[in-house]
Amino acid sequence: MMFTAYSLYDIVEMKKPHPCKGRTKRFQIVMVGADIKIRCLGCGNLILMSRADFNERVRRVIESPGKLMPPPGAN
Repeated sequence: MMFTAYSLYDIVEMKKPHPCKGRTKRFQIVMVGADIKIRCLGCGNLILMSRADFNERVRRVIESPGKLMPPPGAN
């Protein structure tokens, strides 16, 4: 079993697209812990899932910023 370390604000690609208007597979990680919260980059909707479910559904990390940066529009 392979364990991958995910960082805050990483952009990840999921296996299935989000059922929003944009139908995007790209999400941004906004909370990391026992559960992981991701934000759809198409519509901005937040999804909370367990780390085990996230590990099954994630395909790859697209972008991992070198330092922590807040998502666009966050104050």
